[in-house]
Amino acid sequence: MKVTGFTFIRNAIKYDYPIVEAITSILPLCDDFVVAVGNSEDGTLDMIRNIAPGKIKIIETVWDDSLRTGGKVLADETDKAFRAIGADTDWCFYIQGDEVVHEKYHDAIREGMLRWKDDKKVDGLLFKYLHFYGSYDYVGTSSNWYPNEIRIIRNDKSIYSYRDAQGFRKGNDEKLRVKPLDAYVYHYGWVKEPAAMQRKQLVFHKLWHDDEWLEKNVAKTAEFDYASHIDALELFRGTHPKVMQKRIADKNWKFDYDISFNRLSMKERLKKFAENRLGMKLSYRNYKLV
Repeated sequence: MKVTGFTFIRNAIKYDYPIVEAITSILPLCDDFVVAVGNSEDGTLDMIRNIAPGKIKIIETVWDDSLRTGGKVLADETDKAFRAIGADTDWCFYIQGDEVVHEKYHDAIREGMLRWKDDKKVDGLLFKYLHFYGSYDYVGTSSNWYPNEIRIIRNDKSIYSYRDAQGFRKGNDEKLRVKPLDAYVYHYGWVKEPAAMQRKQLVFHKLWHDDEWLEKNVAKTAEFDYASHIDALELFRGTHPKVMQKRIADKNWKFDYDISFNRLSMKERLKKFAENRLGMKLSYRNYKLV
């Protein structure tokens, strides 16, 4: 079984992306790795070159900044990396620049890839998600956070990155058939030093919206106000991946949240009750379980 990791990145240093940790977290599961490095204004390219030169293949890309609808440029960059994977690869392991996999899940992931490698009814493998917010101590609990997503796909070039690169589809907009893994992706996209988060808000909203929308909806402040943008959090009581330990130790800001002030709407409360107590599946699914 051959496994190739793949991802894309641009301006990782400027916007404080844990891309080194992301790649390193799944590198032990991969035989090789493809990284599409976009035209950056910082030292991102050199940083990626220094991770594992014998294992990582870099393709230098230029982002189409005119694609300001639905984050399509992110899907395009994902597809560039995916298409660069050789035909001898069985599974393609996708990771985004703010996602990290805990080493405690490596065995379960490897076993899943081996188990379903030859089952052609399975297009991909599904992960559970923890979405950290504000600091490394809190995770989001509302349904605004997606609970699952596909991160391992078969090396089938009819598969493509969907919409803003959250998931994948194949052929004529067909959802992938997937098997669930008992493994989590730790999403750290909402854990950054407040000034870096504010810079990210401005540049990334440009991938979805026009200038008029930005003028009305993105605050003109030096730092992102985490407290005013969240409805419900809970304390994280587990451990973080080893590759994240230095980044966590170096954190230079403080974010505290009183979970007693969680403010879920009645609609959200009813939805959580239906899913958790009645077993109803109300969340959007970009996949088909098989």
